[in-house]
Amino acid sequence: MTSTYDSQLKKMKTAPGFIAALDQSGGSTPKALGLYGIPETEYVKGETSMFDQVHKMRERIVTSKSFNGDRILAAILFEDTCRRVIEGMPSAKFLWEKKGVVPIIKIDQGLEEERNGVQLMKPLSKLDDLLELAKENEIFGTKARSVIKLANENGIKANVQQQFNVGKKVCEAGLHPIIEPEVDIKSPEKEQAEAILKEVLLDNLNALSPDEKIMLKLTIPTKANLYKEVIAHPNVLRVVALSGGYSRSEANELLAQNEDLIASFSRALTEGLSANDTADEFDAKLDDSIGSIYSASVEK
Repeated sequence: MTSTYDSQLKKMKTAPGFIAALDQSGGSTPKALGLYGIPETEYVKGETSMFDQVHKMRERIVTSKSFNGDRILAAILFEDTCRRVIEGMPSAKFLWEKKGVVPIIKIDQGLEEERNGVQLMKPLSKLDDLLELAKENEIFGTKARSVIKLANENGIKANVQQQFNVGKKVCEAGLHPIIEPEVDIKSPEKEQAEAILKEVLLDNLNALSPDEKIMLKLTIPTKANLYKEVIAHPNVLRVVALSGGYSRSEANELLAQNEDLIASFSRALTEGLSANDTADEFDAKLDDSIGSIYSASVEK
């Protein structure tokens, strides 16, 4: 009998599709809710009521008939989502067992102030607890984000090294990390930073043991197909792209120019969805969004 892990691994390695990023945390949730049509006056009781609202939004997305494993490989979830239920089931198990979508958990706890042209991750003080939560819920992997703003080689090396150090701990726990050193799309040195990042990524990938399999989430590069060597690396399961502030149409157009690079969009995925949509309107909008992102990811 095939285990859940084996089935998830096979899907992540071989199936067509993209990753849905549904992991807005405390800092990004108000903006996400605002775009969805829920103002801050709707959750005046504080963080708990805010997370109640965003869980309703996420629940509506993943229970939609448009959202399933035919086009969506995986979904990245915030810790709060993983501790809640969807239709009476733990959220991560609902995704896998009812939708065929691989669950992944966000593990970073925000960013440090910029130094040497980058923002490192704040200390991951909850890492052990989150890895335990992941194993209890048969979650396949993790995601951690840091940011690169300038083409500072020392900063980029420190950024990527921190990410790989965390990634190794995730691998030791039996999970697969998504390492996300995002290059700011507004950086005046974006293309130069990406060239440095590529080489630093390859150096770190070459230092992994054969059984340390990771994923990468990267900004769509200025130079198309820049990351082909990274995508082909034997330690890499998938390389996915963030929308990074581009509109969905812009992100899709840029993504389609990069072979074997698939999406992991958040704001671009939910663009245009509204709390005031009827069920049919919501499903139709989400279907259009998923269809366009799938096409840009797979049909190149």
